[in-house]
Amino acid sequence: MKYQWILFDADETLFHFDAYSGLKLMFSRFEVDFTPEHFSEYQRINKPLWVDYQNGDIGADQIKHQRFEYWASKLNVTTATLNSAFLEAMADTCSLLPGAASMLERLNPIVKMGIITNGFTELQDIRLRRTGVVDYFSTLIISEQVGAAKPAPEIFDYAMKAIGNPEPSKVLMVGDNPHSDILGGINAGMDTCWLNHHRHETPEGIHPSYIVSHLDELSSLLLKDVE
Repeated sequence: MKYQWILFDADETLFHFDAYSGLKLMFSRFEVDFTPEHFSEYQRINKPLWVDYQNGDIGADQIKHQRFEYWASKLNVTTATLNSAFLEAMADTCSLLPGAASMLERLNPIVKMGIITNGFTELQDIRLRRTGVVDYFSTLIISEQVGAAKPAPEIFDYAMKAIGNPEPSKVLMVGDNPHSDILGGINAGMDTCWLNHHRHETPEGIHPSYIVSHLDELSSLLLKDVE
């Protein structure tokens, strides 16, 4: 195995992240029929917040608050209440992507693994436990705790220190987002693997070490010289 460490993104790399299903479940607990139209309006607010967060322009708390302001006012609850309810619903609906469990099981004896995610602390721990994969990971780096989000150098520097400062070329960053995961990893000196589910064109100026469309491809790629 060429690598000492593999760092994985979480959402849409290891785990399904079906925000609509999560929101629909969450709002059903408030006796609201959450529609696709509601979801479109939510995303109109939510998506730019995540871009601002990844650019370092806002903090995690602003996402939690601003994306639920309208509904908090409508339901006469706090944005914190809705955010926690959403993360709980996302945990209740969580599942691994196809190929994730077998890949982790095969990699576990031969390489150290960690997660580096821009998600929220409240969701990550419970999701790892419920999907039965928590023991595969030696480290869990969460942007909310670090105070910086991928692709910022600070979160990758933090991750490297957390795993003992190995040679960056001995670390592989795997993720589905070419900007936050792949560009961030490249800038940190790591090899990178873009999990390109939908076979999009590679963004200009971003050059992953590897591109795969399914986790089974990643397993075969990493284990071809081992098994």
